[in-house]
Amino acid sequence: MRSGRIVLLVVFIALAGSAGWLMLQDNVSGERGRRSGGFVSVVTQAAELREFSDIVEALGTARSRESVVLTPRVSDTIRKIAFEDGQMVKKGDLLVSLEDAEEQAQLSEAKANLSEAQSQFARTEDLVTRGNASTATLDAQRRRVAEARFRLVAAEARMADQRIVAPFDGVLGLRQVSEGSLITQNNPITTIDDIDIINVDFSVPERFIATLATGQIIQARVEAYPDRLFDGIVKTVDSRVDPITRSVIVRAEVPNTDRALRPGLLMTVEVISRSWQGLSIPEESVVPSGGRAYVFVAKDGVAERRQVTLGIRRPGYVEVTGGLSAGDRVVIEGTMRLGRAGIRIREAGEAADGGQGSGSEGGEPRRRRPGAGS
Repeated sequence: MRSGRIVLLVVFIALAGSAGWLMLQDNVSGERGRRSGGFVSVVTQAAELREFSDIVEALGTARSRESVVLTPRVSDTIRKIAFEDGQMVKKGDLLVSLEDAEEQAQLSEAKANLSEAQSQFARTEDLVTRGNASTATLDAQRRRVAEARFRLVAAEARMADQRIVAPFDGVLGLRQVSEGSLITQNNPITTIDDIDIINVDFSVPERFIATLATGQIIQARVEAYPDRLFDGIVKTVDSRVDPITRSVIVRAEVPNTDRALRPGLLMTVEVISRSWQGLSIPEESVVPSGGRAYVFVAKDGVAERRQVTLGIRRPGYVEVTGGLSAGDRVVIEGTMRLGRAGIRIREAGEAADGGQGSGSEGGEPRRRRPGAGS
């Protein structure tokens, strides 16, 4: 037990000594740089305004804007199949014809009855005009014409039920029937999907509801196309929150003119809920120390150590919310040689003049044009 405490004490002393030595070396290096009159070669880059965004990430499922499983309205034998698997069709295109001999006969009969009723009505109307028939007879004949017309409409509807057509523009799925087979109302024929625009449904935790709104931009990815980004917009936010998952369903629309996306795909979605202009610097310029963030700012040929307040991070750069101004040049390479105190610096690649600068007055290093070396 005592030996373990001794070991821990030795480790603690060693760590404390190392930290003290590093701090001493940082101060010594800074003093050495100031007293020697030498320069440290660095690379700087100007702090600049950049667009930042709040992003909500979620997983979603691709769905067709319109999707239907085609089934017949009546039970009958398939006479003709007029489509192929995966075919693109237009609204109203004929897909399947059922046997319709009986319906054709009923339709012809209804047309003949209507024609006869209209002829009788015309003759009766002429007789009424001459005073040889009563108006009651004419009204009865008018009713027969209307009844014949209704029977014709019913016959045409039964005839239409023998033909299965595309309800909207879309792509057909796999054919599941064959010519000559008996089909009932429960038998699927094929599927049709409108995939020119894909709906993406995804769940978002309830704490983000205040940041969601119709019209926001989304960006989505799928594993099938790892190098491709699909852009879309939020179409609607569900009116209810699921009490079990404490999340809300959001639906977005993604244009799919090349039909690369298929219904059912798993999609990684990023919702851009808010965008703003913020000051940014490269990530490599930030020097963390003691729970704070610092950068070295090139000012009058000297590296000035300055504390900064950071915002959100993005790959390669970070937002600065305090401590810097637009145009301040921060050191992005060579920070490890600057220590804690500011020393004289020179942009990498600049020619030295006797080790004391590059021709500027007072031995100061020659300043680069804004944007150079960034």
